[in-house]
Amino acid sequence: MGQSERHEGDLPPGQRLQRGWPVTHYGPVPRFKPDRWELQVFGATADGAKRSLTHDEFTALPYATVVGDLHCVTKFSMLGAEWGGVRARTLLGLAPPAPEVTHVMVWAEYGFSSNLRVADFADERTIFATHKDGEPLTAEHGFPVRLVVPHLYAWKGPKWVRGVEYMTADRRGFWEERGYHNIGDPWREQRYSYQEEPGDGPDL
Repeated sequence: MGQSERHEGDLPPGQRLQRGWPVTHYGPVPRFKPDRWELQVFGATADGAKRSLTHDEFTALPYATVVGDLHCVTKFSMLGAEWGGVRARTLLGLAPPAPEVTHVMVWAEYGFSSNLRVADFADERTIFATHKDGEPLTAEHGFPVRLVVPHLYAWKGPKWVRGVEYMTADRRGFWEERGYHNIGDPWREQRYSYQEEPGDGPDL
């Protein structure tokens, strides 16, 4: 199915409609300490410098909303949620990557990570979400910040985000190293690494 044939509210193959929002994550729920929280942008930045945002600085960035589905690799889909927060494009503009950057690694609490192609990260609906349907995220769902990438499986959008690393070559994140597909397109059912084709990702 091509991008032009996908419609908001459609179910990708193999998915089932979910009422409500189940809690799915690996490891404990971190305790939020606003005075110690920061979001770092580092790696191959355009000027070679690392940028750090305090929680106050992050929440002062332009607030946006996007409507996007959430497709979990465990085969449930939550359709038509409104996500509020800071678009990934805003962060790219604030701390631009070097021209040779091809991928980003999004880092979260406890060393969790997920890799994305720059084009997926820069998509107009990719958002650092602080709210869902007008309400602040709960701790279990990623408060204070989770990444939402509506056109990929949900593991590509980590909870409790703390950093973005610009990379000039692809590198697998936490679940990608443990057998999940390196790209994670739900419309192509890219669930597991054994489904990968040449060029989909670095060697395991």
